[in-house]
Amino acid sequence: MGKRNYLIEGVSGTGKTSVCTELQRRGYQAIHGDRELRYQGNPDALTSDLHLSPLWDIEKVQAFIANKDEAVTFFCGASRNFPQFIELLDGVFILDVDLDTCLRRIDERVARDPTDWGGRPEELETIVRLHQTKGAIPTSGVTIDATRPLVQVVDDILTLTQTSTLSSLI
Repeated sequence: MGKRNYLIEGVSGTGKTSVCTELQRRGYQAIHGDRELRYQGNPDALTSDLHLSPLWDIEKVQAFIANKDEAVTFFCGASRNFPQFIELLDGVFILDVDLDTCLRRIDERVARDPTDWGGRPEELETIVRLHQTKGAIPTSGVTIDATRPLVQVVDDILTLTQTSTLSSLI
């Protein structure tokens, strides 16, 4: 059986980092895309919105996908150039929360680190707009209610990766 690869996406504050950390804790290869793959690039035709310019190193993504040492790899985070590699994946999970939960999580994150994304008014405005429009995330995939406890969210993702076919996850 070949290696399977999944993207875990969502707007800021939906829990991508927490899901990634929990997957790692459970022994899965989970890549913190915002830490391990991200670079601040020129989005060119992607968008003029600065928040949308975090890009992932495509060569690194392809190298993880090509490596068959792990049964499953989860790529977690916000990649605005996901269209360049989404076809290589076995599925996409889109974490979703209501706006109040999103804003509460952003407030908690910024309280721990005032320089984190969402700490400035213009960043918070961008987060609210992206939450409302679902802009800059994949349009297809399995939506996961990420307002539930983290353990349940990760359990659902793992169950779906074990029981679903490719067509139901993208």
